[in-house]
Amino acid sequence: MKEILKYSGCFVCGDKNDNGLQAKFYYDGKEASTEIEASDNFEGYQKIYHGGIISTVLDEVMVKAILAKEIYAVTVEMTVRFHKPVRTGDKLFFKGRIVKNKGRVYFTEGEVKRTNGDILATASGKYIEAEDELKNQLMKSIE
Repeated sequence: MKEILKYSGCFVCGDKNDNGLQAKFYYDGKEASTEIEASDNFEGYQKIYHGGIISTVLDEVMVKAILAKEIYAVTVEMTVRFHKPVRTGDKLFFKGRIVKNKGRVYFTEGEVKRTNGDILATASGKYIEAEDELKNQLMKSIE
């Protein structure tokens, strides 16, 4: 598996963002993936990991599946369905994949599981390939 490109200042994958998750993303030729621990720094309620962080990482793992193909894209739309509460301290496994694309639009799916295989949340997303000035800006961010 190869590590997917990142921006060092990114909240999710940035290795120089001390306030972020510093997650590493990998691509196996089919899916992007990452693992994180549900830190109590991001509680929503006591001992419950904040759903916004789960949504953020799902967004990231889905767009990383596109970036792994060296296509620079941004989020257009995303839907998240929460199946079970995520507890702080849980080790979380995220996966994202491209389902189809039509021209510059990419449709994706993602999921997060616990170590025991329980599905905690699923997502679908729509991303659009960046053009011109935005693409140049995104490319400058990537290391």
